Amino acid sequence: MSEKFDEIKKKRKKKISELKEGHKKRVSEIKSKIKNSVAKNKQANPNTVTQNRLELLVTIVNRNKAEFYIDLLQSFEVNLQFLALAHGTADERMRSFIGLTDSDKTVIFSVIQENKIPEALNTLDEKFNTIKNGKGIAYTIPLTSVIGTLIYGFLSNNRMAVKENK
Repeated sequence: MSEKFDEIKKKRKKKISELKEGHKKRVSEIKSKIKNSVAKNKQANPNTVTQNRLELLVTIVNRNKAEFYIDLLQSFEVNLQFLALAHGTADERMRSFIGLTDSDKTVIFSVIQENKIPEALNTLDEKFNTIKNGKGIAYTIPLTSVIGTLIYGFLSNNRMAVKENK
């Protein structure tokens, strides 16, 4: 009786190992098909979302120049901007020392594509230096993630990605 039991055990072990091998082969075939499919879709569909990262551009300017800078930043394909009214912290004597007359400020928050940042910052720097009372501060903060392809498509101004997902 124990011989039959041992024989059945061996057959089961053999069958289990055959099933495991077959399963491993099927899993690897499926993985390779998925990789090939993803690669083909990336090549075939030019409207897919790109890997361009987004950053938050923070610009602090005099309140009376805010509308000008909002329009200027819009030219860099910025789809989302919001602003906050602010008040400078320097006292009047310090402001006159560094050439600032107005303490009422506007902070403009703009979501911008990473590849547009150098051009945007150079343009802002030029405007800060050439416009009368147009001084300001600008810096960027990287965004580490965005939830959803539609939101990313909107923020990165990739209209084709937004239309495709509808």
